[in-house]
Order: sequence, then structure tokens, then C-alpha cells
Amino acid sequence: MNKLLTSISAAALALLIASGAQAADPDDDLALTARVGYNIGAATPLGIPATIRELNSFELTPNLTLGLDARLPLSGPWGLQAGLHFENKGMSVAVTTKGYHMAMVKGGEQLEGVYTGRVEQNTRAWMLTVPLMATLDIHPQWTLRAGPFLSFVTSSGFSGNVADGYLRKDTPTGQKIEMGHAMDERATYDFGDQMRRLQAGLDLGADFQLARRMGLSADLKWGLTGIMHSSFKTVEQTLYPIYGTLSLWYQIK
Repeated sequence: MNKLLTSISAAALALLIASGAQAADPDDDLALTARVGYNIGAATPLGIPATIRELNSFELTPNLTLGLDARLPLSGPWGLQAGLHFENKGMSVAVTTKGYHMAMVKGGEQLEGVYTGRVEQNTRAWMLTVPLMATLDIHPQWTLRAGPFLSFVTSSGFSGNVADGYLRKDTPTGQKIEMGHAMDERATYDFGDQMRRLQAGLDLGADFQLARRMGLSADLKWGLTGIMHSSFKTVEQTLYPIYGTLSLWYQIK
């Protein structure tokens, strides 16, 4: 699948490059659109596991997205759109767990086992995203879009701490290690070096034209690959990046 999506992304980049070459021609049909928006979502398992008992907090992070899209009309209401977007997908969340497999560091000691208590997690990923989408004009003011995307992660992080609980070291009946509330009584973790550099998924969106060259758009970006390497087993569930995006766009040409 990665080879297919890489080929699709190469085609999208080729369309963008071609759009730049044609932009000087006022008679061509290619449209160039700039977008600025905000991503709202999370890296989440598909279905909340029984080991996660409660969502205590969820904080929005500065998940900005900036992009340039090129759209080429094909036949009738149909078209092809490619883009290059620079965006951030992050989250800050706290949950209560019971019997959750974790690895952590406390007092300089590496620990792993089954954890019950509070887990705070901070995730961030700055990336270049290349979408390739089919477009359909369903109304003079409305356009629907759908297609795959490929993201190249340029900077990432996955870290946090555990508190107000205990770890059963190695096994569910192993040595009990208490985790307090104070900062020096907590344990920390950092799995940033286990995050993927390449993510792939599907984008479903809609554009609404407010004025001659301006409008609003909404997208659902559903990651098909987890944010961590498939060999990473410390976190039990695969975490998929699922984000909605609200944007303001301006048609440059």
C-alpha cells in the first residue's frame, strides 16, 4: 500500500509543479487555491479498550495547517485536485487506566508492566501532506472532494507521565510500585523515536464558496496507518490519527 500511495503522491506533486508552470497562462483552466485552517482530533484506537476506564481531560493544541491546492477540470462537474500542505496534528489528553500495559522511567529506573492509574499524554507531529483528490461540483457554491493522502512527518513527539496509581512490574501479579501525585513521585515516558515518518490515509472534504474567490472548507482526515511503527508493542493498541479540519480558502487563480 505504501508503494501505491507514494506513487499517488508523486502524481500529486507532478500536478502541482505543472500548475506552477501553467500559472502564467491566463487562458488555462487550472485553479490555484491557498488554505489556512485548524485541525481538531486525536491519535486514537478504533474502539476504546476496556483498560482505559475514563477520559479525564482533552486539550486543544495549536494544530495549524497551511496549504496550496491545484485543481484541474476533467469532464462536466468532475475534476482532479492535488495539494501540498504543512500541518500539525497533536493532542494533550489525560485518562484513567486499569491493567494497561506501559513502560516508564522512575528515579532513573526503567520499568515495564501493567499500570492502573492516571496517564497524561502529549502528542505532536509536524508534517508535509500531499493529497490527491477527485472533486465534484454539486452546486455553483458547493464542491465535494475525496481521495488519499500521504504525510511525511518532519518533527514529532509522544511523551507524558503517570501518577495517582501503581505499576505491577513485568506481570499482572508482579511487584507493586506506587506512583504519587507530586511531580517527584510520578514516572515519565517518551516514545517519540518510535513514531512513523510516513503516514497515509483518506481525506473527505467539502468547499463552500462565500464570495467570488473566497470560501470555507471542512475535511475529515482518517489515517489508515498508526502513528507508531508496527514493531512498537509498548502501547497495546494501534493509534490512528483521525482529525477534522476547518479552513478558510482563497482562490489565487
